[in-house]
Order: sequence, then structure tokens, then C-alpha cells
Amino acid sequence: MAEKFDAIVVGAGPSGNAATYTLAKAGLKVLQIERGEYPGSKNVQGAILYSDALEKIIPDFRDDAPLERHIIEQRMWLLDDKSFVGTHFRSEDYNKPPYNRYTIIRAQFDKWFSSKVREAGALLICETTVEQLLMDGDRVVGVRCDRIGGDVFADVVILADGVNSTLARKAGFHPEIQAKNVALAVKEILFMPEEVIQARFNIGEEEGVVIEMMGSVTEGMVGTGFLYTNKDSLTIGVGCMLSDFKTNPNRTTPYALLEKLKKHPSIAPLIEGGEMKEYCAHLIPEGGFHAVPKIFGHGWMIVGDSGGFVNAAHREGSNLAMTTGRLAAETVIAAKAAGKAMDAKTLAAYKAALDDSFVMKDLKKYRDLPEVLHNSPHFFSTYPGLVNRAAQTMFTVDGVDKKTKEREVLGSFKAARKLTGLVGDAVKLWRAVR
Repeated sequence: MAEKFDAIVVGAGPSGNAATYTLAKAGLKVLQIERGEYPGSKNVQGAILYSDALEKIIPDFRDDAPLERHIIEQRMWLLDDKSFVGTHFRSEDYNKPPYNRYTIIRAQFDKWFSSKVREAGALLICETTVEQLLMDGDRVVGVRCDRIGGDVFADVVILADGVNSTLARKAGFHPEIQAKNVALAVKEILFMPEEVIQARFNIGEEEGVVIEMMGSVTEGMVGTGFLYTNKDSLTIGVGCMLSDFKTNPNRTTPYALLEKLKKHPSIAPLIEGGEMKEYCAHLIPEGGFHAVPKIFGHGWMIVGDSGGFVNAAHREGSNLAMTTGRLAAETVIAAKAAGKAMDAKTLAAYKAALDDSFVMKDLKKYRDLPEVLHNSPHFFSTYPGLVNRAAQTMFTVDGVDKKTKEREVLGSFKAARKLTGLVGDAVKLWRAVR
């Protein structure tokens, strides 16, 4: 007779590890299956770690987790081809433990998280692909792997298999993912001495800076760029919606966008001399609230990227992933304790817990933003240029009076969008983020 587990978790990213660790810590018999050579070998992220989400799973993670720098400063830049207008927020409160956010290297972090999973008592199998879910009618009862005797059974299967969510699609739990709901991001890790990073970003030995960018770098496509400080490296990347790449008349590639970002006059001095050690690409689910599929049923739940749990407005993903994994596991633990079957009625508690958490509350708040941005490419093309030109006009001292300059700036905005367009854009944005 085939071995049976309390739960099977497919995937060893943040959501899968969070679910597996929580289940194993509670004493349940758990199998985790990862198709990569090791946890983290196929995972890609910026990467920012949000402390609150991990603290709820492993309260003392700071004792030995491979953390790069704690973030003390957030910069937001609006770029044109030669300049930027931006805001900075830097707080000494973020420089006091316990720190709120860290930069991490995903391959290292996922290996560490996986070691904690194994310490908790879970069984991890790598280099194994789950080919399909095993069904008994409409109930998931296990998985079929690409190994001899690869049928494994469990009371519940938690799908943490990433943005493509192949297993959920094969089983008919949700349709093919749409290009307008997925971003394609590329990134490089550039190595340089720690002291150089600290000097260029005006930070101390363990302090870090995050720069998020939008504007000309995406050539009018819906997307953003980013630059993060690690201990002895910088992570730089850019991502745009897959639908925009498909319809972009210039047929611009993600790699070309990244090269353009690296050559920007405001970015180039920050990364000068960096030695590229890693290049990778990744799909990110950014459809938001309306793109979240059904996330539970008879004997199954979906967590992390598989469920589209990314807050693109605030560039948050790993915290949503770990929280969904934890809440799914806690649902199973409570059901086991109560002696309940893992049917849809029981597992609906997972959806209720999510609705009550920041995850769905934040996604709901920004539920209309993706559609607004998709239908308003001028937010990424026209406005960045207008704002930068306005700043240059006002800050250039050339004998022209400021009243005249103000009229010039207002005239440029009206010429580009007309007054009705400006008002309409403001209203659309307000409604999308209210």
C-alpha cells in the first residue's frame, strides 16, 4: 500500500516553505516536493524580505537566517531619459532592531528556510516533478510524480508551484493565466566591494537602500525598475506586463530594457565597476484582486504566486506568499485537531482567514489599479517626461520670472493631456487607490 501523508506541499519557495514548516512544527506528517535541484535553485525574486510575515512563522529567524542588509531608506524615482524626480524616506527608526525589512539572496535564503523545514520534521524530496493531481471524483487525494511508484497520497495537497500553476490548470481549478495579469522581470546581481556600496548610497555597514523606478525605462509599457543594495552586490532589474511586451511596436526585449536602465545617467554611477555574476528572468503575477482564482476545494488549497498573491502597487510578494502558506497550514492543523474531513466546507476557513488578513484587504484596496494602468499608458510615458521637464524649468535660473515658468509648465501639461484628460487621469487614479 502506498504511503499516505497528512499533507503534501508542492513547491519550496516562500509560500511552500511557510506551509510545510508550519504543518511539520505542529507535528503533522508532511511531504514537500520540489522540482529543482535544491530549494531556491529555480526561484527568482528582487529580493526583499518582510520581517513581520516571517516572524509569525519563525520568531527567531534573525539568529541565523542569511540576511544581507536591513533597509533604512526607500527611494521612489520618476525617470525620463536624462533625469529623475523622486522622493526619499529615510528613518532612524528603521535602523533599530528588530529591523522591518531586509535584502536577501533568494538561493541562500531558500536553502536556509528549507533547512528549518527539515529540522521541523518534514520530508523534502527535490529533483522531482509532480505531473498531475490524483483525483477521487472531485476530490484531490494525492499526487503523481515522475518517479517509479510515484503515486503519493495525502489528506490535503497544498499547491505552491509558482505563477504558472501547472497542476491547478491541468486539474481545471483555474483557467490559463492571461498575459495582462503577468509581468516578465529580468535582473542582474552586480558584485562590488562593500565599502563602495556604502559610500555610494551613504549607508553604514549593515544598512541598505531600496530604489523603485518608473518612467522612460519601460518605454511606455506598464512596469517598473528596481535597484537594491546587498552586502557586497547590487541587484538591479526591470519588469513589464507580458501583454505589453507582446504588443510593443518596437519589439523591445526585457534584456534591452535592463541595459537601458543600467546606462541611465542617474543609475550608471551607482553601479559603475560592478561585476555581473547572475542574470535571470521570472514571471510575476500582477493581476491583483480580480485575477485571484479559486484557492480551495475538496482536498486542495493554493498559496503564493500560484494564487496570484502579489501586491504590485507596493512591490510586495514574499510577505503575501509566506502569509498565505502559513494560513493554509493553520487551516489544516485546526481541521485535524477537530477531526474534520479536508473537504471544501472545512477548507473554506482558509479563504475566510485570508479575507480577514492584510493580504486580501490590500489586494481589494488596489483592485482597480491594474486595469487603470493597462488602459492609461501615458502614466508611464507622457507624465514622467512632463514632470521632469517641469522640475527642470522651475529649478533653472535663467532670468525668466517664476510666474511665467508656472504658466509654461501648466501649458505643457495641457498640451499633452488637455485639461479634461488631466482631471480624468487624477480621478481614475484616486478611484483606483482609494
